[in-house]
Amino acid sequence: MNRSGDTERHLGKGMIYAAWILALGLLTWVFSGFLEYQRNPNRYAEASVDDRGNIEVTLQRNRAGHYLAGGQINGQQVVFLLDTGATDVAVPETLANRLGLERQYRSVSRTANGNITIWSTRLESVDLGGIRRRNVRASILPNMTGNEVLLGMSFLKHLELIQRGDTLTLRTEM
Repeated sequence: MNRSGDTERHLGKGMIYAAWILALGLLTWVFSGFLEYQRNPNRYAEASVDDRGNIEVTLQRNRAGHYLAGGQINGQQVVFLLDTGATDVAVPETLANRLGLERQYRSVSRTANGNITIWSTRLESVDLGGIRRRNVRASILPNMTGNEVLLGMSFLKHLELIQRGDTLTLRTEM
């Protein structure tokens, strides 16, 4: 065999390996996007205006039965988990540090998992798909894991909530 034949064969094998690696990388990227969509189908929640001038955001329930949605606290991107059982907006301590939230006073809160120590704070602004509230009461939870913010009643109490099937519509009242 000549050298050019060996070189061509090695080059061909290298191209096949590169094609497989590229295909696997592309499949991984597509599949991870699909899994993220199943976890949070509302990454880019957007508001609309109904015929009476009310602002509405419609969310799809995820596979676990929860309503997650992308939003903002003080202009910074966060992921909200809607929780009508939470009195305040609840922020994990690591995320609160990243957002630069100021701790105001320490207290003890009673939860389903027992008593926990929390810090109260105020959020300058909370935005969920275009529904914005200012000066929202919140709590910083030192033992809360993850990066999701529990969007509790200190924000939700100002909205009309309408659940039908797997969708939840949040509506402001004019």
